[in-house]
Amino acid sequence: MKLQKLILSAALVITFLSTTTQSVRFEIESGRTKCISEDIKTNSMTVGHYSVVNPNEGQPLPESHKLTLRVTSVYGNSHHYADLVQSGQFSFQAVEGGDYLACFFAVDHHPVIKFSVEFDWRSGVAAKDWSTLAKKGSVDAMELELKKLEDTITFIHEEMFYLREREQEMQQLNSKTNSRMALLSFLSLFVCLSVAGLQVWHLKSFFEKKKLI
Repeated sequence: MKLQKLILSAALVITFLSTTTQSVRFEIESGRTKCISEDIKTNSMTVGHYSVVNPNEGQPLPESHKLTLRVTSVYGNSHHYADLVQSGQFSFQAVEGGDYLACFFAVDHHPVIKFSVEFDWRSGVAAKDWSTLAKKGSVDAMELELKKLEDTITFIHEEMFYLREREQEMQQLNSKTNSRMALLSFLSLFVCLSVAGLQVWHLKSFFEKKKLI
C-alpha cells in the first residue's frame, strides 16, 4: 500500500515536471526571427523536436514554408544548426549551465506569408524516452514507475544543489554590491565635507581680506 502511494506520488511529480516542458506552437512571418530560451543545468540532457504545421491536410507543404534553426548556449556556442528545413530534431548534453536559445528564421518570401511552427523542447528528467526504456528493459509498469521515481529524486537532489550554488552566488554579489555602495557613500560624504570645508575657508579668507571680520 505504501509502495503504491509512493509510486502515485512519483507519478504526480513527473506529471508536474512534464507539464513545464509541453510543446508550444507559434506563428512566424517570412523574413522574421523568433527565439525561445530554456534554462538548462550543466550536464543535463536536452532534446528538441520542431516541425512546420501543414496548413492543408493531405497535401505537401509549400516550398515557402521552410525555416532555419540555430541552438546556442549562454556563451554563444552552437549546438545545433539546420538550414532550410521543414522539420527536424536535436539532442545534446549541456556542458554549460544557463539560458540556451533556439532561434528560428523563416525564409524570406514575397509577398510576406505567415505559418505556424510546433516546437517541443525538454531537458532533464522530461528529456528521457521512457517508452523506449520500457521496451528495451522489458520491465513492467511498477518497475518503470520506480525508475521514474529514482530519476526524479536524483533530478530534485541536483536541482537543490544547483539552487544552493545560485543562492551563494547571489549572496556574494549582494555582499560585493553592499561593500561598494558603502565605499561610494563614504567617498561621497568625504567629498561633500571637503567641499564644505573649502567653502568655509574661502569665505573666511574673503571676509578677512575685506576686513569684515
